Amino acid sequence: MKCTQSRSILCALACVAAGAVLVSHAAFASQEIKVRPFGETEEGEAVDLYTLVNSEGAQVEITNYGGIVVSLMMPDQEGEFDDIVLGFDTLDEYLEGHPYFGATVGRYANRIANAEFTLDGETYTLTANDGPNHIHGGDQGFDRVVWLAQAHTASNGPVLRLYYVSEDGEEGYPGNLEVMVTYTLTNDNELRTDFHATTDAPTICNLTHHSYFNLAGEGDILDHVVMMPADHFTPVDEELIPTGEIQSVDGTPFDFREPTPIGARIDDDDEQLEQGGGYDHNWVYDKETGELTLLARVTEPESGRVMEVLSTKPGMQLYTGNFLDGSLTGKDGWVYEERHAFCMEPHYFPDSPNQPDFPSAVLRPGETYEHTIVYRFSVEDE
Repeated sequence: MKCTQSRSILCALACVAAGAVLVSHAAFASQEIKVRPFGETEEGEAVDLYTLVNSEGAQVEITNYGGIVVSLMMPDQEGEFDDIVLGFDTLDEYLEGHPYFGATVGRYANRIANAEFTLDGETYTLTANDGPNHIHGGDQGFDRVVWLAQAHTASNGPVLRLYYVSEDGEEGYPGNLEVMVTYTLTNDNELRTDFHATTDAPTICNLTHHSYFNLAGEGDILDHVVMMPADHFTPVDEELIPTGEIQSVDGTPFDFREPTPIGARIDDDDEQLEQGGGYDHNWVYDKETGELTLLARVTEPESGRVMEVLSTKPGMQLYTGNFLDGSLTGKDGWVYEERHAFCMEPHYFPDSPNQPDFPSAVLRPGETYEHTIVYRFSVEDE
């Protein structure tokens, strides 16, 4: 099949639909890719679970249902591997509903006020799935669809590519959106996610990854030490919608420019923390969109694990698991309680389509949406 560059995503979709799911073991013997059935959706769609192992023995399990990272095994300073993300053992548990554990999130990550936006003079009504507001793509966001999958080894690590076409009108969004998400588990112990999307009509697009991390592998995350080189954040109202202000972090519990434990100020008498039940806010970075830069560095003292977060987008949401309430039991019988994990979700700002002073998330025909997120793992010396 001959493909032009502008139609590369569509051609990739066609190849996968024709059965070209590639799993290569021969090219790089120290890497491994395994595929096994993970179950079926209520509609009878088959779902698979892909296991990628890099040359260092790190491992990630990803299902093509929702592009979900089911597990991520990384070593501590003793060389012992632990699963450092929350999730479930079975597909059925994901199908019952969950707070976006490990998911690929879209078309629009985070919240849109009143579940509507105006583009080119036309108002679009989205699914209201967070009170009166829209969050993470709606009832049937990208986290709840079955993606076509293609896996292969590469020089820098095993790769899983996922493809999905979001049709015009899905959850209220205009335009047919062709999406490709590429997960790479690099041999440098990075989980890299590359997003690409194109549209046939003006629309909005804001994609991210939504793993819940716990670098200790268990317990709460209050002792995790965070550094974020961001001078500003976006305050929110009582419904966690940005007010439109871009506020300095100076003198606030939102100043993580110096390494600070998550729990050091999370219970301070602060209106913003009270409204979020903890941290559930977007930090603003002084950077060019498209430039891959460091947004955060997180260390866990006991294990020595370090996670660095890099992205090409100008904002990142830090969420500290404030709504985990013990009602969900995950892998190995772990009951997920408040602040048992944190999320770092790089993206455009929440509610950007309704905030003219925020960076634009508009995508037009002929343009390509691109976003790279890198979660880089290492260990500190004892």
